[in-house]
Amino acid sequence: MFRLRAELLDRLKILAARDNRSLNNYVETILMDVAFNTPNAATIAAMEEAKDDANLTPVDMSNYESFLKSTC
Repeated sequence: MFRLRAELLDRLKILAARDNRSLNNYVETILMDVAFNTPNAATIAAMEEAKDDANLTPVDMSNYESFLKSTC
């Protein structure tokens, strides 16, 4: 058993309902993704290569509006 803030629990219930899933299934799936979605060595190498690629345009993820502007 663990506790969650009421606002977080309410938001999770909304998201679970949107996906037609139980709250338990929704939270368990999120936790499984976080706990077991570790990139392997090849993925990490590709991420590092992409980070250093001067031909890539950076995307500003600091907020939604900046993100939209940086993708144009």
